Amino acid sequence: MISTFRALLTAVAISTSATPAFAAASSTPTMYEPDPALKTASVSELRERVNQACAITQAKLQGVTEISLSRKCDCYAGRTMHALSADEVQVYRDTGVFDDSAREKALSAIDACRLQRPQL
Repeated sequence: MISTFRALLTAVAISTSATPAFAAASSTPTMYEPDPALKTASVSELRERVNQACAITQAKLQGVTEISLSRKCDCYAGRTMHALSADEVQVYRDTGVFDDSAREKALSAIDACRLQRPQL
């Protein structure tokens, strides 16, 4: 269940190349290279990347336009980034994906912002 969620989000990260997915972890493919820009990105830049990844993923899941998800994905990105500890943000910068504790926070934000959870 979780591995499917990780795979879906990792695929989104790779396919968008500039936008890492909002959840995945230890099952990240060994050939995945996080965007080097993450290392120096500000928290607001990271938030915007999470927002973009949300819009892309949710548009595909729901069969709607990315723009129609603007408010919900903004909610998701804000809640998720606000909930992350400094260590979780650093893991995201280093790997391009959320660790287990950050993933739980991201899933809570998906629910709170009334977004669709990916089918696992």
